[in-house]
Amino acid sequence: MSSAAAARTGRGLWEGLYRMVMRRNSVYVTFVVAGAFLGERAVDYGVHKLWEYNNVGKRYEDISVLGQRQSE
Repeated sequence: MSSAAAARTGRGLWEGLYRMVMRRNSVYVTFVVAGAFLGERAVDYGVHKLWEYNNVGKRYEDISVLGQRQSE
């Protein structure tokens, strides 16, 4: 298969990426660890923002009179 045919089918890019990552074990392990770290950070950020969006006005920081004594 020529490179022009590979580019038309879209396999050239994926095969090149696969060969670049899988060529050496150290690169593969680094790719997996970095992907896991970045994926964990993205999920943590997304869940945190979703929790804040769903709890606006219910958080400790949002209640202004919490912890204050009423004056007599």
